Amino acid sequence: MRARHDKVSDVSQRSDAFGGRHPTSHERLTGLPWDASYHDGPAPWDIGRPQPAVVRLAAAGGFAGAVLDAGCGTGENALHVAASGLPVVGVDVAGTALAIARGKAQDRGIDVEFAVADAFDLESLGRRFDTVLDCGLFHTFNGDERPGYVASLASVTEPGATLYVWCFSDAGPDTGPHPVSEDELRAAFKRGLQAVRDGQPALVDVITRETTRLSTFGAH
Repeated sequence: MRARHDKVSDVSQRSDAFGGRHPTSHERLTGLPWDASYHDGPAPWDIGRPQPAVVRLAAAGGFAGAVLDAGCGTGENALHVAASGLPVVGVDVAGTALAIARGKAQDRGIDVEFAVADAFDLESLGRRFDTVLDCGLFHTFNGDERPGYVASLASVTEPGATLYVWCFSDAGPDTGPHPVSEDELRAAFKRGLQAVRDGQPALVDVITRETTRLSTFGAH
Protein backbone atom coordinates (compact mmCIF):
# COMPACT_ATOMS: atom_id res chain seq x y z
CA MET A 1 0.00 0.00 0.00
CA ARG A 2 2.85 2.37 0.84
CA ALA A 3 4.47 1.83 -2.58
CA ARG A 4 1.14 2.45 -4.31
CA HIS A 5 0.61 5.63 -2.28
CA ASP A 6 4.10 6.90 -3.17
CA LYS A 7 3.48 6.20 -6.84
CA VAL A 8 0.18 8.09 -6.79
CA SER A 9 1.84 10.99 -4.95
CA ASP A 10 4.64 11.18 -7.53
CA VAL A 11 2.15 11.28 -10.39
CA SER A 12 0.13 13.96 -8.60
CA GLN A 13 3.22 16.11 -8.02
CA ARG A 14 4.25 15.83 -11.66
CA SER A 15 0.73 16.79 -12.74
CA ASP A 16 0.72 19.80 -10.42
CA ALA A 17 4.13 20.92 -11.76
CA PHE A 18 2.65 21.07 -15.26
CA GLY A 19 -0.63 22.68 -14.22
CA GLY A 20 -2.62 19.52 -14.92
CA ARG A 21 -1.72 19.56 -18.62
CA HIS A 22 0.27 17.01 -20.59
CA PRO A 23 3.95 18.11 -20.63
CA THR A 24 5.49 18.96 -23.98
CA SER A 25 8.34 16.97 -25.51
CA HIS A 26 10.79 19.62 -24.30
CA GLU A 27 9.44 19.44 -20.77
CA ARG A 28 9.61 15.66 -20.79
CA LEU A 29 13.22 15.87 -21.98
CA THR A 30 14.27 18.28 -19.22
CA GLY A 31 11.89 16.98 -16.56
CA LEU A 32 10.92 20.57 -15.76
CA PRO A 33 7.95 22.76 -16.68
CA TRP A 34 8.59 25.86 -18.78
CA ASP A 35 7.85 27.98 -15.73
CA ALA A 36 11.03 26.74 -14.04
CA SER A 37 13.08 28.59 -16.65
CA TYR A 38 12.05 31.91 -15.05
CA HIS A 39 12.66 31.07 -11.40
CA ASP A 40 16.32 32.09 -11.16
CA GLY A 41 16.55 35.14 -13.39
CA PRO A 42 15.91 35.59 -17.11
CA ALA A 43 15.41 32.52 -19.25
CA PRO A 44 18.23 31.91 -21.77
CA TRP A 45 16.02 33.13 -24.64
CA ASP A 46 14.82 36.26 -22.86
CA ILE A 47 16.86 39.15 -24.25
CA GLY A 48 15.02 41.83 -22.27
CA ARG A 49 13.70 43.61 -25.34
CA PRO A 50 11.57 42.74 -28.38
CA GLN A 51 13.20 40.62 -31.04
CA PRO A 52 14.67 42.86 -33.79
CA ALA A 53 12.66 40.97 -36.42
CA VAL A 54 9.43 41.82 -34.58
CA VAL A 55 10.43 45.48 -34.35
CA ARG A 56 11.07 45.57 -38.09
CA LEU A 57 7.77 43.89 -38.87
CA ALA A 58 5.83 46.26 -36.63
CA ALA A 59 7.50 49.27 -38.24
CA ALA A 60 6.46 47.95 -41.65
CA GLY A 61 2.81 47.68 -40.55
CA GLY A 62 2.83 43.89 -40.48
CA PHE A 63 0.46 43.62 -37.52
CA ALA A 64 -3.25 44.36 -37.87
CA GLY A 65 -6.48 43.76 -35.99
CA ALA A 66 -6.53 41.62 -32.85
CA VAL A 67 -3.09 40.12 -32.25
CA LEU A 68 -2.15 36.90 -30.45
CA ASP A 69 1.41 36.35 -29.22
CA ALA A 70 1.67 32.59 -28.70
CA GLY A 71 4.36 31.70 -26.17
CA CYS A 72 4.89 35.32 -25.16
CA GLY A 73 7.24 34.71 -22.22
CA THR A 74 7.89 37.92 -20.31
CA GLY A 75 6.02 39.90 -22.94
CA GLU A 76 8.54 42.09 -24.76
CA ASN A 77 7.18 41.33 -28.24
CA ALA A 78 3.54 41.67 -27.15
CA LEU A 79 4.28 44.93 -25.36
CA HIS A 80 6.02 46.36 -28.40
CA VAL A 81 3.08 45.58 -30.68
CA ALA A 82 0.51 46.76 -28.13
CA ALA A 83 2.34 50.09 -27.76
CA SER A 84 1.14 50.91 -31.29
CA GLY A 85 -2.46 50.77 -30.07
CA LEU A 86 -3.46 47.33 -31.34
CA PRO A 87 -5.35 44.94 -29.05
CA VAL A 88 -2.85 42.24 -28.08
CA VAL A 89 -3.19 39.05 -26.04
CA GLY A 90 -0.01 37.29 -24.96
CA VAL A 91 -0.33 33.68 -23.79
CA ASP A 92 2.08 31.27 -22.18
CA VAL A 93 2.04 28.28 -19.82
CA ALA A 94 4.64 29.92 -17.58
CA GLY A 95 2.81 31.86 -14.89
CA THR A 96 6.03 33.38 -13.56
CA ALA A 97 6.83 34.84 -16.97
CA LEU A 98 3.32 36.24 -17.28
CA ALA A 99 3.56 37.91 -13.87
CA ILE A 100 6.73 39.64 -15.06
CA ALA A 101 4.99 40.65 -18.28
CA ARG A 102 2.05 42.17 -16.42
CA GLY A 103 4.44 44.12 -14.23
CA LYS A 104 6.16 45.54 -17.31
CA ALA A 105 2.83 46.52 -18.82
CA GLN A 106 1.83 48.36 -15.66
CA ASP A 107 5.19 50.12 -15.36
CA ARG A 108 5.10 51.24 -18.99
CA GLY A 109 1.42 52.13 -19.05
CA ILE A 110 0.68 49.80 -21.98
CA ASP A 111 -2.77 48.27 -22.42
CA VAL A 112 -2.17 44.57 -23.15
CA GLU A 113 -3.63 41.31 -21.88
CA PHE A 114 -1.57 38.37 -20.64
CA ALA A 115 -3.18 35.00 -19.95
CA VAL A 116 -2.15 31.49 -18.99
CA ALA A 117 -3.05 29.20 -21.88
CA ASP A 118 -1.92 25.88 -23.30
CA ALA A 119 -0.70 26.23 -26.91
CA PHE A 120 -2.57 23.01 -27.72
CA ASP A 121 -5.87 24.34 -26.33
CA LEU A 122 -6.05 27.94 -27.52
CA GLU A 123 -9.75 27.54 -28.25
CA SER A 124 -10.32 27.80 -24.50
CA LEU A 125 -9.53 31.52 -24.82
CA GLY A 126 -12.89 32.01 -26.53
CA ARG A 127 -11.34 34.60 -28.84
CA ARG A 128 -10.37 34.98 -32.48
CA PHE A 129 -7.39 36.85 -33.89
CA ASP A 130 -6.42 38.56 -37.13
CA THR A 131 -2.66 38.26 -36.64
CA VAL A 132 -0.72 35.61 -34.75
CA LEU A 133 2.91 35.86 -33.71
CA ASP A 134 4.94 32.77 -32.87
CA CYS A 135 8.45 33.83 -31.96
CA GLY A 136 10.41 30.82 -30.76
CA LEU A 137 7.52 28.52 -29.81
CA PHE A 138 6.96 26.33 -32.86
CA HIS A 139 10.51 25.01 -32.93
CA THR A 140 10.20 23.60 -29.39
CA PHE A 141 7.58 21.08 -30.55
CA ASN A 142 8.47 17.75 -32.08
CA GLY A 143 6.88 16.34 -35.21
CA ASP A 144 4.15 14.54 -33.30
CA GLU A 145 3.11 17.73 -31.51
CA ARG A 146 3.03 20.09 -34.46
CA PRO A 147 -0.31 18.99 -35.99
CA GLY A 148 -2.06 19.59 -32.65
CA TYR A 149 -0.50 23.03 -32.38
CA VAL A 150 -1.55 23.96 -35.92
CA ALA A 151 -5.11 22.81 -35.21
CA SER A 152 -5.12 24.87 -32.02
CA LEU A 153 -4.04 27.98 -33.94
CA ALA A 154 -6.70 27.36 -36.57
CA SER A 155 -9.35 27.32 -33.85
CA VAL A 156 -8.63 30.94 -32.85
CA THR A 157 -7.84 32.64 -36.15
CA GLU A 158 -10.22 34.69 -38.23
CA PRO A 159 -10.69 33.81 -41.92
CA GLY A 160 -7.73 35.22 -43.82
CA ALA A 161 -5.67 35.70 -40.66
CA THR A 162 -1.90 36.13 -40.89
CA LEU A 163 0.56 33.99 -38.98
CA TYR A 164 4.19 34.97 -38.49
CA VAL A 165 6.54 32.20 -37.36
CA TRP A 166 10.10 32.91 -36.34
CA CYS A 167 12.27 29.97 -35.49
CA PHE A 168 15.86 28.86 -35.63
CA SER A 169 16.83 28.16 -39.22
CA ASP A 170 18.79 25.17 -40.43
CA ALA A 171 20.56 27.43 -42.94
CA GLY A 172 24.14 28.52 -42.27
CA PRO A 173 26.78 27.35 -39.81
CA ASP A 174 25.20 28.80 -36.65
CA THR A 175 21.79 27.15 -36.55
CA GLY A 176 21.04 27.42 -32.84
CA PRO A 177 18.99 24.84 -30.94
CA HIS A 178 15.96 23.20 -32.57
CA PRO A 179 16.74 24.27 -36.18
CA VAL A 180 13.82 24.00 -38.59
CA SER A 181 13.96 23.84 -42.38
CA GLU A 182 11.60 25.83 -44.55
CA ASP A 183 10.18 22.58 -45.93
CA GLU A 184 9.45 21.36 -42.38
CA LEU A 185 7.77 24.63 -41.53
CA ARG A 186 5.54 24.67 -44.57
CA ALA A 187 4.73 20.97 -44.26
CA ALA A 188 3.58 21.48 -40.67
CA PHE A 189 1.16 24.20 -41.71
CA LYS A 190 0.00 22.67 -44.99
CA ARG A 191 -3.11 21.17 -43.41
CA GLY A 192 -3.76 24.39 -41.51
CA LEU A 193 -3.58 26.36 -44.72
CA GLN A 194 -6.42 24.23 -46.06
CA ALA A 195 -8.54 24.37 -42.91
CA VAL A 196 -11.95 25.96 -43.27
CA ARG A 197 -14.43 27.41 -40.83
CA ASP A 198 -17.78 28.85 -41.85
CA GLY A 199 -16.87 27.99 -45.45
CA GLN A 200 -13.78 30.24 -45.50
CA PRO A 201 -10.03 29.65 -45.11
CA ALA A 202 -9.36 29.77 -41.40
CA LEU A 203 -5.67 30.00 -40.74
CA VAL A 204 -2.85 31.54 -42.68
CA ASP A 205 -2.11 33.57 -45.77
CA VAL A 206 1.46 34.50 -44.85
CA ILE A 207 4.17 32.41 -43.26
CA THR A 208 7.54 34.03 -42.71
CA ARG A 209 10.66 32.41 -41.40
CA GLU A 210 13.61 34.32 -40.03
CA THR A 211 16.54 33.06 -42.10
CA THR A 212 19.12 34.30 -39.63
CA ARG A 213 19.50 33.20 -36.05
CA LEU A 214 17.11 34.71 -33.54
CA SER A 215 18.71 37.03 -31.01
CA THR A 216 19.67 35.10 -27.90
CA PHE A 217 20.33 36.10 -24.32
CA GLY A 218 23.31 38.43 -24.04
CA ALA A 219 23.40 39.28 -27.75
CA HIS A 220 23.62 42.87 -28.88
